[in-house]
Amino acid sequence: MSDDATRPIVIKRKKVVAGGAHGGAWKIAYADFVTAMMAFFLLMWLLGSTAKGDLLGIADYFQNPVKVSMAGGSGSGDATSILQGGGQDLTRQAGQIKKGDVEQKKSTSFSKEAQAEFRRKEQERLETLKADIEKMIEKSPQLAQFKRQMLLDITSEGLRIQIVDEQNRPMFDSGGAELKPYTREILRQIGKSLNGVSNRISLAGHTDAAQFSSGAQGFSNWELSANRANASRRELVAGGLDDSKVLRVVGLASTVLFDKNDPLNSVNRRISIVVLNQKTEQAILQEEGPESEMAEGEDLPAGLNLPGARKGTAG
Repeated sequence: MSDDATRPIVIKRKKVVAGGAHGGAWKIAYADFVTAMMAFFLLMWLLGSTAKGDLLGIADYFQNPVKVSMAGGSGSGDATSILQGGGQDLTRQAGQIKKGDVEQKKSTSFSKEAQAEFRRKEQERLETLKADIEKMIEKSPQLAQFKRQMLLDITSEGLRIQIVDEQNRPMFDSGGAELKPYTREILRQIGKSLNGVSNRISLAGHTDAAQFSSGAQGFSNWELSANRANASRRELVAGGLDDSKVLRVVGLASTVLFDKNDPLNSVNRRISIVVLNQKTEQAILQEEGPESEMAEGEDLPAGLNLPGARKGTAG
């Protein structure tokens, strides 16, 4: 037997491996590439069709989105933007609160708080003035005897000081505007006290319902009450009151009775002095009748006595 017959037979099988070019992985890579190119060209088209101002707004948003949103910039729901989104249009006032609106609300709130604080302090000053005048009356021998004729109270207009007649102790001569000596002393003492506050004052003269024999055609309670109010103003100034603090002097005759049940009661004959609060003072300054010759917005000269709405008021 030969050597070839005894040699083992070796069979070699070639392993076939699929080549890379013949698989499917390249398709995924190609699809990703095409998608990226489509996104790129879409982005370029959008940027090319967007206005310059919108581009700057978009750039600002990505640089500082909080600042843009607080300043009222374009929102994601802006219907006018090329980059439209869902939801409500945030560029409209109904969609967001603008910075100016927030500042205005804060300013209004602060203004109301400041006004409330001013009114509170003003009320305290008037209460203090009332207490000071009451103490002055108690301590002064000349004024203490007239305590019942001086009525002090706080009203919606300010501090009201009323000096009333008594049956046997009138303030003025009957039917005239000449003050009694003790009435002069009362008014002069009050005049000194009123300079302690910056508020301006209003004076009103009142009479009872008794009519003059001449009636409405001649000298009447209108003229009498106005003359008495102005005479009281002169005594307040003589006592030390700054004349520029007097804002109004009026005569009201018997239209505002102290005792409505008895129109002839002596307490209806009185002088009313009101230390005005700011609200009432502004209301008086803004009064303009049809015959007003003042231009709109013109300031009143200091110490000007405004005419009243009724016949017989004194300026």
